Amino acid sequence: MKRLMMMTALLMAVTVKAQGPMILGDNHAMLRVKQGTKYLLLPVQEKEENANIAVLDIRNEMVQRLNVRLAVDKVDYFVPFEIRNGQLLDITFHADKRTTGAMKDFVCWKEMKYSDTFDTTNRERFRPRYHHTPLYGWMNDPNGMFYKDGVWHLYYQYNPYGSQWENMSWGHSTSRDLIHWDAQPLAIESDWLGAIFSGSAIVDKDHTTGFGRNAVVAMYTSAGAAQTQSIAYSTDGGQTFTKYAGNPVITFNAPDFRDPKVFWHEPTSKWMVVLAVGQEVQFYSSKNLKEWKYESSFGREYGNHDGVWECPDMLCFGEKWVLLLNINPGGPFGGSATQYFVGRFDGHTFTCEDNPSETKWMDYGKDHYATVTFHNAPEGRIVALPWMSNWQYANQVPTQQFRSANGLPRDLGIKTIGSETILTCIPSKEVMALRGKKVKQPTEACEIVIDMKSSTDIVLSNAKGEQVTMHYDVQKQEFKMDRTKSGDVSFSEAFPCETAAPTFGSIKQLRLFIDRCSIEAFDAEGKMVMTNLVFPSEPYNTIKVKGGKTTIYQLDK
Repeated sequence: MKRLMMMTALLMAVTVKAQGPMILGDNHAMLRVKQGTKYLLLPVQEKEENANIAVLDIRNEMVQRLNVRLAVDKVDYFVPFEIRNGQLLDITFHADKRTTGAMKDFVCWKEMKYSDTFDTTNRERFRPRYHHTPLYGWMNDPNGMFYKDGVWHLYYQYNPYGSQWENMSWGHSTSRDLIHWDAQPLAIESDWLGAIFSGSAIVDKDHTTGFGRNAVVAMYTSAGAAQTQSIAYSTDGGQTFTKYAGNPVITFNAPDFRDPKVFWHEPTSKWMVVLAVGQEVQFYSSKNLKEWKYESSFGREYGNHDGVWECPDMLCFGEKWVLLLNINPGGPFGGSATQYFVGRFDGHTFTCEDNPSETKWMDYGKDHYATVTFHNAPEGRIVALPWMSNWQYANQVPTQQFRSANGLPRDLGIKTIGSETILTCIPSKEVMALRGKKVKQPTEACEIVIDMKSSTDIVLSNAKGEQVTMHYDVQKQEFKMDRTKSGDVSFSEAFPCETAAPTFGSIKQLRLFIDRCSIEAFDAEGKMVMTNLVFPSEPYNTIKVKGGKTTIYQLDK
């Protein structure tokens, strides 16, 4: 009995209801944050407008700004606000009093709680089994990826205060095998220059920046009144960062000026950065990542210009270079996608060998975007990681505890077919380690290998009648995937669709990677890849293949 009383007292200390706010007006309130616990749990209701929260310190000076969809009449989930000394939350709502009622009656005041813990136990049936996801909150572009001392570091655009885009900062995860990921503390938070948008990171092996040998230096977009480029450095292997006092380091008068990707150009012994600027890219050079010289621009007459160019990357394959360029909208089937250009780069100018009117797509699915590569990958590999979603519906997909996953890691190469050079993508070798026992039918996490000698029809289905159909046409050299009947497609008119890809010759073996909410199709030689989300009401457990031999491996994380 005494032990039960002690346990009850402990639980009461861990989770305590918050006291009510000070009401200052129809849409304005203040909340004094109680000390003594780690978190204030904020109730979120996704359909509501953002409430603007100014975080004040003990001197009533603002130290942080947040936008949170605080619950008005229903709680969808909670997000943790980490408590620091003497905080006061100044909260402004934008709700219409005539339809939402009086602010003092909002459910958020009744449901706010203090707690020493935050429960991240998975409550989502669509959370992938073997793809990276944030523990909670919103994730989009992968950022700042590098490899050091046996560890892969993945940073990403992150909103820790809700599962829709907002409050952009850099989340952080680490892995030793590109498959099993450990969540790390928030890496870089917004400041008075703005939110922390996408960027990259390098390992400064030769102490070129003055921050220390093997310091990790991140370069990112500060998105405030203008978009400018800033740097931060880490001397503990990328766990914590110190922002450079001289920020911003690159400025340019353009509304869309962002997503710096830093790379080393060996022939000129300089750091280079490629930046997206509206519908072109700009190249800058530097000896120390602090002072930058403009070199050139590329892109005005090349490729697809139906949307804003974002998240560029430069990949070196000997004499040839590949410029990755993400675009939104403008993808081959609507929304966001990744195009690329093949050419040469001399440290000053990128010269494209492709026809200006030609658009080369890296992935022909609907859900492959913001693809960038890891710096300093071992064995000379070029390893890429995409964001697995599409801006047409990324905020509406049927999850709430978290939103968005990364696609499988993929090793990149080039291949010449006739007179054309294409970018190849194959699942990284670490994915092979997931293979478990062979099974007769698909499971919610599996790899399906299909050896094909002719045109092939594939139907993946479940007992509810939900299905994904695929067709390979050997004569047309084309692969198609239809998800119009794949499960829940109701959340967006843009979601149900059929996607099609050129195969650049024959497909001898097709590898399908099935996870709870995704299908990734790879030509085993890397000439074709297609990434599509699916949301079946129960896992697909039947496959019918006409024209190929099938082997199914259960994938065990």
